[in-house]
Amino acid sequence: MVVEEHGEHGTVRASPYPVARTGVRRDPFCDLEATGPCVIEARSNFHAGPWIHFAIVNPARKAGRWPSRPDAGSVGSVPRVTALAPRPTLRLERKCWKAGERLVCGIDEVGRGAWAGPVTVAAVIPAPEHLRGVRDSKMLTPEQREVAAVSVRGWAVAIGIGHASHEECDTLGMTAAQRIAGQRALGQLAAQGYEPDRVILDGNHDYLQLGARCTTVIKGDATSLAVAAASVVAKVTRDRMMAEEAEHFPAFGFESNRGYPAPVHKAALAAWGPTTIHRRSWIFMDGLCWGGLAPAPGRLF
Repeated sequence: MVVEEHGEHGTVRASPYPVARTGVRRDPFCDLEATGPCVIEARSNFHAGPWIHFAIVNPARKAGRWPSRPDAGSVGSVPRVTALAPRPTLRLERKCWKAGERLVCGIDEVGRGAWAGPVTVAAVIPAPEHLRGVRDSKMLTPEQREVAAVSVRGWAVAIGIGHASHEECDTLGMTAAQRIAGQRALGQLAAQGYEPDRVILDGNHDYLQLGARCTTVIKGDATSLAVAAASVVAKVTRDRMMAEEAEHFPAFGFESNRGYPAPVHKAALAAWGPTTIHRRSWIFMDGLCWGGLAPAPGRLF
């Protein structure tokens, strides 16, 4: 008997795997003692966008309690399996609307872990219709983020963006700086006539101190469409600001690393010292010979 798998022919032979008496192995890869092997779409043919795949690894196989797969290309082999990360939806927002909370707002920040530049917070009041193509900003390429940001601006009921400068990050601390940036974003919404009844905040900490009005969601940018939209708007806005700063500080590569501790950034710090937009109270300054110097006024050029 001959079967076809991935365009190749081969004679069916006995399975090399132990088989339970029920005839089905308890294996997420679905190996059967049947005449035809289970065929699962491989990674290369299961593409739906960048950074959305992760391998399914069974702990028992990783620990070596089951035998390894036969060589690739044999009849009993199964391609590596991948699964999609969840896409953000309006499920949580709709629950809030059904509860009578008319204006729901998603909030996310970017720049918390950077060594230079501001921390930026975006607040987005979503429309009731689903918007495709928007995900957590970290899951998108820069080009996709730009496209998604345009889509969000055309879809959202209202958008507010707030920043806290590198000086405020130094003087107040990061949590207080995030709070100020978030309050400024909410202030922009208020200036447009929108006071959210419910704020969905990415993370597990209400740094805005909104109390009962706030719902914190861990990895909210991966599950809530309003929060994902806010993450895209915040990221695109801050990236553009850092690209403008790169013209003043060309050695630091801010147009690509956005002020985060990339190798080029670290090398420039060691060679040239901190710029006027670095957060000088942060611990990375302790290893620099420039740590005790006050920031120079103005810009490099």
